[in-house]
Amino acid sequence: MERHPDDISEALDAVVARFASRVRVIGIQHSLTGSDVDDLVQEVRVRLWKALESGEKILAAPASYIHRTAVSAAIDVLRRRRARRETPARLSRPSGVALLGESAGADAPLAGEELQEQIGAAVDALIPPRRAVVKMFLAGYDRLEIADLLGWTEPKTRNLLYRGLADLRERLTAMGLGPEAIE
Repeated sequence: MERHPDDISEALDAVVARFASRVRVIGIQHSLTGSDVDDLVQEVRVRLWKALESGEKILAAPASYIHRTAVSAAIDVLRRRRARRETPARLSRPSGVALLGESAGADAPLAGEELQEQIGAAVDALIPPRRAVVKMFLAGYDRLEIADLLGWTEPKTRNLLYRGLADLRERLTAMGLGPEAIE
């Protein structure tokens, strides 16, 4: 079947016009502002064109497909922004009022991964005996299991664990992480 550029272009124009306000809301919900929201609309347009390839399919795309495409594109815009090391995404609305049903930002999983990496680096910086005990404790082992697996006494394991956790808390606080870092 031969594709007619005018048909695709008209279909894209119609679908983007129909869903533009919803795509913009998705962008705002994911902390995009200004030109990033415009980039999101264009990204959705390009993704529809590449994925559906015909005017008929584009016009028949359900709203849920457009929504998922917009969310996916918003995440990619945030990743590109992060890669360019631009200003971080807004964490809250200027008014401080959240909308009903508003979800966490699209970069929440990325922020979780970064936090996990920071915690891992702080654990790796502990002295070896404390590091081993703290890693096992964080993996879900209790003190007696750790002592048994490492061939240490329970008091030695307990001492290394408590000191290791105190060192970890201190390192994380110095990195600006944890409740002690909030003032």
